[in-house]
Amino acid sequence: MSIRRAPTSSSERSPTLGSPLTDPPRGWSLSRLKRRDRLFVFGTILLALVIAIIAALLAAAASSAENSGLPFLPPLYVQLGLPIIKALTNLASASTIGALLMAAIAVPRRSPAFQRLLDVAALSAASWAGTGALAAVLTFLSIAGDFRADVFIPALVQFLLTISLGRAWLITVVVASILAVVCFVTRRQGLVAILTVISLAALAPLALEGHAAGSSGHSAASSSMWLHMAGASVWVGGLIALVAVRRAATPEQFDQILQRFSAIAGAAFVFVAFSGLVSATYRLARPEDFASVYGAIVIIKAVCLILLGALGWAQRRRLTRLIRSAPPGRSARLLAALILFELVLMGIASGLAAALAGTSPPEGDESPARTATERVTGERLPEPFTFDSVFNAWSIDPVWALIAAFAGGLYLAGVRRLRRRGDRWPIGRTISFLLGLLVLAYVTNGVANAYGAFLFSVHMLSHMTLSMAIPVLLVLGSPITLALRTLQKRQDDSNGPREWLLYLLHSRVTRFATNPLVTAVAFAGSLVVFYYTPLFRWALSDPIGHQWMTAHFLIVGYLFALSMVDGDPISFRFPYPVRLLILMATMGFHGFFGTSLMGATQVLLPDWYGVVAADWGIDALQDQFLAGGIAWGLGEVPTLALALIVALQWNRSDERESRRVDRSADRTDDAELRSYNQMLNRLKGRP
Repeated sequence: MSIRRAPTSSSERSPTLGSPLTDPPRGWSLSRLKRRDRLFVFGTILLALVIAIIAALLAAAASSAENSGLPFLPPLYVQLGLPIIKALTNLASASTIGALLMAAIAVPRRSPAFQRLLDVAALSAASWAGTGALAAVLTFLSIAGDFRADVFIPALVQFLLTISLGRAWLITVVVASILAVVCFVTRRQGLVAILTVISLAALAPLALEGHAAGSSGHSAASSSMWLHMAGASVWVGGLIALVAVRRAATPEQFDQILQRFSAIAGAAFVFVAFSGLVSATYRLARPEDFASVYGAIVIIKAVCLILLGALGWAQRRRLTRLIRSAPPGRSARLLAALILFELVLMGIASGLAAALAGTSPPEGDESPARTATERVTGERLPEPFTFDSVFNAWSIDPVWALIAAFAGGLYLAGVRRLRRRGDRWPIGRTISFLLGLLVLAYVTNGVANAYGAFLFSVHMLSHMTLSMAIPVLLVLGSPITLALRTLQKRQDDSNGPREWLLYLLHSRVTRFATNPLVTAVAFAGSLVVFYYTPLFRWALSDPIGHQWMTAHFLIVGYLFALSMVDGDPISFRFPYPVRLLILMATMGFHGFFGTSLMGATQVLLPDWYGVVAADWGIDALQDQFLAGGIAWGLGEVPTLALALIVALQWNRSDERESRRVDRSADRTDDAELRSYNQMLNRLKGRP
């Protein structure tokens, strides 16, 4: 049964992968090149693939030599095939992510290029699922050892369902299969944006199972690995998307798509470079570690990254101008040369990235867990908390460090754009927003992140700051209003940042999430739901849970503050008196929650915080008492400040209303007052 409606005419025929277009655009088609140029194009593509495979095989051989002393070595076809299949899996996932991202934000919605990208995404996702399934089987064979053929299927099923690495591969294959089906049947851009987020999230399971999973600081290392994979996938996939739409877009459209890809590639470069730096701090801690096989591969990857970054910078500065000014044939050759050179470098980097998964990082001075805390948490127990720790203790979280940096840079860029066109923006808003980002960066990368998994009191301090103090500062900065005033409207039927922001603001989900009653219930109720359910343990023990916890506290607090304070536009806010009542009720609930912790006779997680307290020689129940005091005392301060802000806005609103009434009376010579007096006289029977 066919899923798509058969086209009734050539004008209705939507282009599919490999199908001719009704009016093929001119200027970008490789068919316009001479025969020697086409040979150069396909030869260079083949060279890129060969280089990637050779790099993977060489690194796999080095890994085999390094592990030659182990009692079991996998078969030769597994040693050679697994790196190659992983490289192909990475390429398929990158192609899926790049095609979806470019379709969501870079191409017109009703253009042949949009249809082509979704076809590419469907085909790539199917390849992702197929190569991922084969990689899962080869991974199982690489660690299974000798077994009888009749138990292969049961053993493989057990690996996929009970072993964390097997489950990661299984989740990846299932998600990729779903992406392939949905990409094939949908042409809705809103759903494409959701699929883009899902495809990026699908990289997380395998990121958690890399070398970072077993290292000290595994939460930050796993986060940096996911950022590295996501940035590289967006970069490589965006390039593949450019190749895919070269014939489906007009020259004018392709100029715009190329400029948008340049911005995306620049952001991806920052993500890849920063996450690689963070990852290196955990894996190559000593100078002699760079002399290992793993260190050599990392150095080669860094060189490729620098070359790609320099090329991207040159592209943003010169490529668009050169392509516009050159004749059609010359433009196509310039584009082909740029894309193919990047493919060669990316082929090397992709092959080395696939090989890193099979190469053991330097052991360094890592030793088996020495304390009960290290066995429970998987982290080295830091020095006991002191006042100096507030300034000296750091634990980098690359995800939130990048979020804070990008948000601050974009905000300042928006303010600068307003000032350049002569518009004003209150300096107080800028200071408030940047201060909120600084506090966010410190809480997620400083002492709160370093000690939050070990001391309940520090964790509670982080919670209260994320959910109550930071959101108030961010909301007072009015970032949504700034974005709406500075982001440019797209004219080519594509959805850019402004279009997606307006879509979110008017969506039913946003209207529900910003309803004051919903935000108040979520803000107060999440305290009980989080701390008295398994969510608390998940947030402490799992890197994904930790990231979810941080995002949840920040988003819920932001939505609550947004529903209370005038500023950015939302669909509905309560009158000022009702807002103050909600804030007073919130303060009371925080006080109740804090006193319940202070009066508890048992530690919430005795097998976690109790173990840490025993190793440090402190009283876990006393630390929990301190956490309750923080929830009660510190939680009230931002709420009280928020109530004062609401009261001040209420007063200003009354003053504005009074001035409006006075201006109306001056214009109408108190016509409204005279009409009111006449009505009273009629009621009294007076003429």
